[in-house]
Amino acid sequence: MGTAILGTGAYLPERVVSNHDLARIVDTNDEWIRTRTGINTRRIGGQGDETYLLAARAAAQALLMANISAAEIDLIVVATISSHMLMPSCACFVQKELGASRAFAFDINAACSGFVYALDLADKYILADPSKKILVIGAEALSSRTNWEDRNTCILFGDGAGAVVLGHVDGDRGVIGARLFSDGNLWSLLHMHTAPSCNPALLQSASPGAHIVMEGREVFKYAVKAMREAILVLLEQEQVGLEAVKLVIPHQANIRILNNLVERLGIGAEKVFINVQKYGNTSAASIPIALDEANRASMIQPGDIVLLCSFGGGFTWGAALIRW
Repeated sequence: MGTAILGTGAYLPERVVSNHDLARIVDTNDEWIRTRTGINTRRIGGQGDETYLLAARAAAQALLMANISAAEIDLIVVATISSHMLMPSCACFVQKELGASRAFAFDINAACSGFVYALDLADKYILADPSKKILVIGAEALSSRTNWEDRNTCILFGDGAGAVVLGHVDGDRGVIGARLFSDGNLWSLLHMHTAPSCNPALLQSASPGAHIVMEGREVFKYAVKAMREAILVLLEQEQVGLEAVKLVIPHQANIRILNNLVERLGIGAEKVFINVQKYGNTSAASIPIALDEANRASMIQPGDIVLLCSFGGGFTWGAALIRW
């Protein structure tokens, strides 16, 4: 008995922005971006692509696959750092869009690790009350929180959303376990200020604006080590060998981090799902988008063990194991 994924869904904005497009607005070029990040294109939202609408469209796809109506959902959790408003939450707007009248809803902020955090949270709710059906969504409109004059960050990020429907099932399907971590001491290496304070006494004079700020080289050092250790701790905790894992779906940060992680884990590249080349880094949305893509491509079969892992601002990081 466990918490199983009953359906997956994803939504990407229609607008495709290539490296050549970015070269027209900042001092960069296609080769420089591809060799350093592995990214060829990313999706950027247009009018009508607010974060909650991306989230609702992804959720609708997941509900359709699960053959569950929005009215049956008890809880909606949205992981995001780019909601179009601070209040109400993105999840409340999703509830309105879907017509999920019986659900309560809230957001969580764990940056790129948000989906893994939310998945673990939902698992605990369902273990406490197996009757619950829960929507977990990772959704970002990072184009609204990107400094388009900073070539070191604007080349990385994209917009999109991914969602899963979770529910209790009999048998050995479901979430096997998760391990989550954070270290607030390292916040300055990857962060995003909010809008200026209306209280002069609380005004952050050093704030560069409400956009992502990152020390890329320093983040790289921590990211690979942290994800590897989270994976190994989780595998030991659950007594699962790495060879038993059918597919690894990591946060799609950049190709150098992914390749380095694969090398340090000592696994074949064919066991790791990568789509960063198409969508860039979509923060909390990256894992559920990749999970949906792998699921719809029949890369995951019943009984397969899937490993999710992520690292993000905060710092936050973690890993989760799921038996499909």
